[in-house]
This record gives sequence, structure tokens and C-alpha cells, in this order.
Amino acid sequence: MPMFEYLCKECGHTTSFLEKPGSSKEHVCEKCGSADMKKVFSSFAAKSGGSASGSSSCPTGSCPLG
Repeated sequence: MPMFEYLCKECGHTTSFLEKPGSSKEHVCEKCGSADMKKVFSSFAAKSGGSASGSSSCPTGSCPLG
């Protein structure tokens, strides 16, 4: 199950949640309790080279991690 990051619009705290893609579950900020959360680009995906489409940048799919 992928991890998604959400930014609290009330206090600015970022929280990560494991959820199915396309889930409509409402998340609550663990810091202030607000339910006004916005899904943001995950820093984990940016660091790991992941993409929104889930496709690999390696044409063979077996490139070494680096």
C-alpha cells in the first residue's frame, strides 16, 4: 500500500498515511486535530525517484538501485 503525505491547512504540519490509491478517507492532523488536510507531493517519492504513474525510468525494469 503506498504512502501519501498530507499538509494541514490549519497548522502547516505534514503527516504521512498508508492508503489505497484513490481512497476518499478523511484524515485528521495528528498535531492540531484539524480535518482540513491537503494531499501533497511526497518527499519520499522525490528521493526514491518514484513517479506518479508508477512507471520505471529503466527500460528493462531491472536496473540497479543507485
